[in-house]
Amino acid sequence: MANISRLPAPLLEHWEWQQLGACRTDSPERFFAPAGERPSARARREAAAKQVCAGCPVRQECLDWALRTREPYGVWGGTSPEERAGMLRPAS
Repeated sequence: MANISRLPAPLLEHWEWQQLGACRTDSPERFFAPAGERPSARARREAAAKQVCAGCPVRQECLDWALRTREPYGVWGGTSPEERAGMLRPAS
């Protein structure tokens, strides 16, 4: 079962930034991996998603959201799941 305890309450102020996302009119398949995706296809898909994120007016809010909720899937705020995991690891 998913742990939803990190998700904010369903208040508009927590979600309204998503209405301004550059990805809003794009296909979700650009941002989320299909089952069995090959590494080379994943690299191309993530690069295309990150290009969309590069010009997004709410990129930082998106990244903050993904880090705060520990989003394990997809490209959020111009970062891959692995990049976000690295940001969350304590510095050694």
